[in-house]
Amino acid sequence: MARSGQERRHVRTRPGGSEVALSAAYDTALLDLDGVVYAGGEAIPYAVEALGTARDGGMHLAYVTNNALRTPDAVAAHLTELGVPARGADVVTSAQAVARMIAEDVPAGGRVLVIGGEGLRVALRERGLVPVESADDEPVAVVQGYGGPELPWGRFAEAAYAVARGVPWYASNTDLTIPGARGIGPGNGAAVEVVRIATGGAVEPKVAGKPQPPMHRETVLRTGAERPLVVGDRLDTDIEGAFNGDVDSLLVLTGVTDVATLLAAVPQHRPTYVARDLRGLLEGQPEVVPADGGAFVCGGWRAAVEGGELTLEPAGSGEGGGGRDGAGDAMDGVRALCGAAWTFAGDGTCGLDAGKALARLGL
Repeated sequence: MARSGQERRHVRTRPGGSEVALSAAYDTALLDLDGVVYAGGEAIPYAVEALGTARDGGMHLAYVTNNALRTPDAVAAHLTELGVPARGADVVTSAQAVARMIAEDVPAGGRVLVIGGEGLRVALRERGLVPVESADDEPVAVVQGYGGPELPWGRFAEAAYAVARGVPWYASNTDLTIPGARGIGPGNGAAVEVVRIATGGAVEPKVAGKPQPPMHRETVLRTGAERPLVVGDRLDTDIEGAFNGDVDSLLVLTGVTDVATLLAAVPQHRPTYVARDLRGLLEGQPEVVPADGGAFVCGGWRAAVEGGELTLEPAGSGEGGGGRDGAGDAMDGVRALCGAAWTFAGDGTCGLDAGKALARLGL
């Protein structure tokens, strides 16, 4: 079984360990998509093979995305084209979560002004709501979801008109950025900020997507997961969402989060496990072991706080390093550094320089 090192919801001071592969320790992987499975429409290296092996071993794969643009069927079709067989029922979107929220707040059959794409419209119709296009259509709610790079500027004006008139405002998610083939672009959170600015900032939308509880609730309702593992690339959505849902998490370094950001993470952004990519699902996780002088050892690496900076050196055979010479897996060095940084930070953030330590790992 997995051992997370600390009790859940307590301040995590080092990554957890697992004696068995994570795909065996957990029954369901709740996988983010952008930056985890694919980026810019193309599969991330090793993702297809790793997910296939995890699925063949009995792990249920569910795809949980804050991107409200496409319908679950469209997402599943794209995954299948990439070599990851999926059905619409395997996909949970923030559009579905926000549609449930709205349906619980407004009368059945209510009109909802939609600023977003087809995924949002389909989710609203599934809840018996009627999508409309104008603030003059007497909407009972206005909802924003990612609409892609071609969303007309006038759509934000319609949202601003409705919000200014007092219409309840909802957002599928507030991710400020979204990864793509050419780099990082503005996400739905940036669009929400446009409407907030236009309306004077006096009103806040109700938000459904990660890391908010409605998204976790939607995911559990739709997947029936009993021992879920959240897998993501973003600390402020995927990992914080797992923290809020009191479940374990795996951060993969294939998206927006780099190691320096991970080391500076506040408690709600500290994952249970960390791996380079989705191959981490197929592996156990080595323990991060406290050592003399407040240091932490993982694999062949020893990390500590010395002279106001994070340091990293080969672990000696007497410190739980297995006698390796420090030329082992760079991810073990990352895990050891997390132990040193998070322990130093406690319930805050670590601002210590880690440049030399990361250079030793080639990161």
